[in-house]
Amino acid sequence: MAAGLTARRRPTPAFAAAILAVAALALASCAPTASAPAAAQPSAAVASAAPPGNVGPAVAQTRAELVKVLGSRNLVLQDSSAAFRPPEDPRFTSTPRALYQVILPDAPSEGFIVVYEFGDPTAASEAATAQAAYLASGPAKVQSAFGARHVLRLVGSTVVMYSWVPEGVADPRQPDIQAALETLGTGVAVPS
Repeated sequence: MAAGLTARRRPTPAFAAAILAVAALALASCAPTASAPAAAQPSAAVASAAPPGNVGPAVAQTRAELVKVLGSRNLVLQDSSAAFRPPEDPRFTSTPRALYQVILPDAPSEGFIVVYEFGDPTAASEAATAQAAYLASGPAKVQSAFGARHVLRLVGSTVVMYSWVPEGVADPRQPDIQAALETLGTGVAVPS
């Protein structure tokens, strides 16, 4: 070896394995976990579709009413097992819910309607009011697509929620969903 130069040492296999393990842990910590709540734009599928508890007969009754009002506009409702969760006030995240989707051939990842079931109509009304305030808040606006419209309806002890973006709709039937839902139950205004 020439004068003044030193030999480069190769890492030992144990050192290389330790570096790989640290890199794998660092990458794994960046991945979403099942226990971390995910925020979503209304059209994005990002969280478990399974309700946090079993839904009862109130949801089945609301579903029948949804079929009727949507059918009046030639819209078809189907049960959904998609991984979808809209922006929600904290009390909605632990409430039993059912997920449905209006069939939109030109927008197959749109048209989700969530029905939340509360213990009684008063609890549903209070929760819907809190949800409306949440949807007008900064955190919910960040979780929603720009220009999103939110429809909240009270039907007995259930709250029906639908969100969509009027600008550049992919399927011409999307505005009909809101129009149909506005005939269902009682509306809860979402402040601008």
